[in-house]
Amino acid sequence: MEVVRRAAYAGSWYTSDAKKLEEELDGWLRAAGLTKCPDVRAIIAPHAGYMHAGSYAAYAFGNIDPASCSRVFLLSPSHRYYTSKCALTKATVYSTPIGDLRVDQEVTNELNATGKFEIMDLSVDEAEHGFEMLLPYLFKVFQGHTVKIVPVLIGSLDSENEDIYGQLLAKYVDDPKNFFVVSTDFCHWGSKYKYTYYDENHGAIHKSIEALDRMGMEIIEAGDPNAFNLYMQEYKNTICGRHPISVFLHMLKHCSTKINVAFIRYDQSSKCNGMEDSSVSYACAVAKAVPSGEDNKK
Repeated sequence: MEVVRRAAYAGSWYTSDAKKLEEELDGWLRAAGLTKCPDVRAIIAPHAGYMHAGSYAAYAFGNIDPASCSRVFLLSPSHRYYTSKCALTKATVYSTPIGDLRVDQEVTNELNATGKFEIMDLSVDEAEHGFEMLLPYLFKVFQGHTVKIVPVLIGSLDSENEDIYGQLLAKYVDDPKNFFVVSTDFCHWGSKYKYTYYDENHGAIHKSIEALDRMGMEIIEAGDPNAFNLYMQEYKNTICGRHPISVFLHMLKHCSTKINVAFIRYDQSSKCNGMEDSSVSYACAVAKAVPSGEDNKK
């Protein structure tokens, strides 16, 4: 029996009109002007409402070569449900206004058999925008190609469990038919987010925010999960996908494939100049497999 995850945010965080949504996605991907690359094995992409970050997300999704992969793992933070573990979906289909994406039940069951995962209630699944905001882009990019998805909700893990889940998922990185999307926004700055870190040495507040984000981005590019955890402990940057990022970095550390991460786009929802202002940062990255024989700093 089919279990359908509804598009719960359609009509609020993005349009529920299929024709308009397709036009928006096509326009954003065209404006990004990226060439699809079969060496890209993963992306880091924002998950804010499309009125805020839809155009920015194209700089991540526009890199995907749909002919080179047939399964996409979605690594999302858990915004509204607390768990100290990771969780899998009970849905068989994820719905979007422009079409449905099928869940890879075989791999989901394989992961569940490890005993390390919870199974999400459908209500938890549908409340998680960290999944949903990726789906229309994925459907659009893979239109005309066969693809299945493996949604993984990453809970509030300690560093030991980030490593454990990274080891568990690492083997999937070594299959070139697998692709990974790490769902995250970066700094949420302002009193409404209870985060107002400001280093005056960088000038305006928005410059301080950018410097803070770029510090974290450079650590991610270096592929060092331990350094990323130290950065998060010291600065407490409000990166909502910090646990998916950490798990992903551990996956890269434990897999056999050499992968380089590079950020290619950074934006902020607005430029903060006063303490009464607020903003959310958006960053897009690609993770490319390095051909064997080439020097690589992993």
